[in-house]
Amino acid sequence: MGMAQIGYVPEIIAVKNDLQRLKVNDLIKEWELPYEEILTRLSAAIFFLTPTDETKLEKIWAELEKNQLLKYRENTEKKLSRLQWRVEFNGSINLAV
Repeated sequence: MGMAQIGYVPEIIAVKNDLQRLKVNDLIKEWELPYEEILTRLSAAIFFLTPTDETKLEKIWAELEKNQLLKYRENTEKKLSRLQWRVEFNGSINLAV
């Protein structure tokens, strides 16, 4: 496996595709990924999103955590983004204890 190309990370692209699909399906109003051009791995990426409706959050989280260990919280500080939720992925899900 070679070095990751900066700004081109398949795992990040997969999440972006998921987010775009959620937007097309009217679950997410808006999403963004600041500093995308300097990222080399998904675990360093911080995504932000605003749902179309708070009642859709559970479905959004279920969709996003299919392949990755999902962490999310309200984006209270609004420094990197004005969107409502901060979303991170902490690597692959490891079912071993």
